[in-house]
Amino acid sequence: MQLDEADPKGLVRESYAIEGISAGECRSIFVDWALSLPSDRVAEALRTLLEAYAAGRPDHPMSEVLAGGLAAAPSPRRRGGRAARVTEA
Repeated sequence: MQLDEADPKGLVRESYAIEGISAGECRSIFVDWALSLPSDRVAEALRTLLEAYAAGRPDHPMSEVLAGGLAAAPSPRRRGGRAARVTEA
């Protein structure tokens, strides 16, 4: 995938140019970026962006956000419900 296809609005490129940007601001930009692409192309675009931008700036907050986007989502676990509240006697 070409860089202009991976970042059509230049959002990620601009995030690397902002001095003092926070991780929270990078996550917000990431969401806007991800919503601008077809969902089946996001992983490929992330790899392209990591190669183009994150390789040269590994300690930038956006590099961490992009790498996190490729990580597998944690599997859901049960969080309560009746069985968790009631103990059998």
